[in-house]
Amino acid sequence: MTDSVAVARDGGLATVTLNRPDKLNAFDMPMWRALTAGIRALSADESVRAIVLTGAGSAFCPGADISEFASERGSPEQAHAYGRIMDEAYEALRSCPHPLVARIRGACTGVGMIVALLCDLRISGESGRFGAPVSRLGLAMPLSEFAILFEEVGKAVAVEIVLEARVFGAGEALGKGIVQRVVGEDALDEAVAETIRRLLAGAPLVHRWHKSFARRLATGAPLTEAEIADSYRSFATADYREGIAAFLEKRKPAFKGE
Repeated sequence: MTDSVAVARDGGLATVTLNRPDKLNAFDMPMWRALTAGIRALSADESVRAIVLTGAGSAFCPGADISEFASERGSPEQAHAYGRIMDEAYEALRSCPHPLVARIRGACTGVGMIVALLCDLRISGESGRFGAPVSRLGLAMPLSEFAILFEEVGKAVAVEIVLEARVFGAGEALGKGIVQRVVGEDALDEAVAETIRRLLAGAPLVHRWHKSFARRLATGAPLTEAEIADSYRSFATADYREGIAAFLEKRKPAFKGE
């Protein structure tokens, strides 16, 4: 991990911070590699119960660091090789088994918005700004990125975003499905904390199963009988027994992920 992506732990909660505040947390090559490494490490750690992804300072992330384009993305071949490194980060986020919560304020545009869209829950302060003005740079959004936008918001909204290249506010982002919640700036930290409290109150194995169910259903392939039968595995877990006992005893369950 480099300083451009910082990871902090508080029990089962991990906070991953995009940490280039002097660049508003714009992504460069080391930052992509650090994000991939950090998310992969957290994904492999079964003691993690939830992850908050945020940006240092006043912004989440405005997109790519344009200053490195001449040296790192000077041709289609070079840009494709760079894109593979970005795709590794996208796949690490997409396949993360733990709930991911994006805490957003300020700029959340370009690849910053794509990264946020790969989080399960996205909460923005009123200062959030969204969009993908890549056409103003003479660039097409790579297909792997556009697929993420398309999957999350649908064809009409995805095409609108890239063709108009507008930067729009958090209220419009809420209407377009880019975020699920918008709160006042002063209420952002508490809104994220309350979401984390709700996540930590749930059974971690169940969160992982629900995320895997969503990924499976997104493929569009018909479910098999074996898959349906396998979806009942939670009834064999210690957490299921604890959850039922706690309900009947009118107490909070103590889930262990077993």
